[in-house]
Amino acid sequence: MRRVIILGSTGSIGTQALDVIRGDRDRFEVVGLTAGSNAELLAEQAAAFHVDDTALGAADAERLIRSVDADVVLNGITGSIGLGPTLAALETGRTLALANKESLIVGGDLVRRIAAPGQIVPVDSEHSAIAQALRSGTATEVRRLVLTASGGPFRGRDRASLAGVTPAEALAHPTWDMGLVVTTNSATLVNKGLEVIEAHLLFDVPYDRIEVTVHPQSIVHSMVEFIDGSTIAQASPPDMRLPISLGLDWPNRVPGVGVPLDWTSPQQWTFEPLDHEAFPAVRLAKLVGGQGRTYPAVFNAANEEAVAAFHAGRLGYLGILDTVRAVVDDHEAPEGELTREALAEAEHWARARAQQRIG
Repeated sequence: MRRVIILGSTGSIGTQALDVIRGDRDRFEVVGLTAGSNAELLAEQAAAFHVDDTALGAADAERLIRSVDADVVLNGITGSIGLGPTLAALETGRTLALANKESLIVGGDLVRRIAAPGQIVPVDSEHSAIAQALRSGTATEVRRLVLTASGGPFRGRDRASLAGVTPAEALAHPTWDMGLVVTTNSATLVNKGLEVIEAHLLFDVPYDRIEVTVHPQSIVHSMVEFIDGSTIAQASPPDMRLPISLGLDWPNRVPGVGVPLDWTSPQQWTFEPLDHEAFPAVRLAKLVGGQGRTYPAVFNAANEEAVAAFHAGRLGYLGILDTVRAVVDDHEAPEGELTREALAEAEHWARARAQQRIG
């Protein structure tokens, strides 16, 4: 029986995690639930799963993690506010099922310094796919990681045609429904850039050996290429419950959690090169990731401010990445050991600088 704390239980990842647990009560027990602000739904979930320990907000989530006995903490919070709970989960020795990519990206070496080998289990479908594929060989046999991207709603369009994109168009993702920020990040491919940084931090593969390919069908979730020329891919219908279940009980597979592919019907999978001119986020993310220290935190914070301004009608679509690039260029990382305080200061500076540029 795995005792589970779910952070962000009222969001997309959290509600799907509860679906997984509901289907296998002999395998999982929910011992803690936290939400950002939806107290009503949180109370309903706590009643349904007989959970006594709940919390609202990231600070209370940290306290809950440190006081409740659990085997696994699923961090499904959105945004860099999830860093504190991520650190709390690692410091208390729990397995961290990580859907909150921003906390690893922002925390970088600070998070890796605390984490024990194998303590972080990725829940993003791309990184779960890579973790599964990596079981086919040793670290020294890996040539490169290949992350797949759906291409978002603007796949095939050039940069000039994207100037007049509206918020509603940016939210019309062809495959996933992930909330305002993540869905917009998928349209700009900032999300894929963040995932490249995450892949580097999780699997310790250099940035020049991490590639992105566009796969509109979203069936192959990512691949690992080995030194003998073989490529191992993980394929399944787009359903987050599969990687969530692996995060909750890694490396064990939960029977019946997903629907397998239908091999009796014709289907076609396509792969295309990423247009870096129209979608420069991945190259910028690699640059930022290579700089390390506080630069990824600045990248992420500036993007969050730019996305909010875009949806408020204060910034054009192309202005999102233009703003992020300008703020990153203006940043100078502090000297000395990377600390949580230094990261918070860098984020605060980046948000203020982005707002200044947006006007």
